[in-house]
Amino acid sequence: MPYVGFVRSPHGPVKTYELILRELERRGFSIEFSKHHWAGDLPFGLVMAETNMGEVAVRWALGREFTLELEEVDKETYDEFVEDTIEYTNADSG
Repeated sequence: MPYVGFVRSPHGPVKTYELILRELERRGFSIEFSKHHWAGDLPFGLVMAETNMGEVAVRWALGREFTLELEEVDKETYDEFVEDTIEYTNADSG
């Protein structure tokens, strides 16, 4: 089953991406492939990963400290989460 998550991070996009992947590995996910979507002028983005436990999509935004909430969802919910986040990022960036 796929997973979706929400992150708050006081860091920029590159460090946040690294922290998300590190936290997923700490929670038992083995990352096989990952990618990161964000618009340079927006304080949020989307990290997607293919893992040994299924697909993972994590939406991140700025916050006071690094926190990650993760939940298992069905494929339709995962696809909608990814599509909505990418649409929102693209609409606000241009």
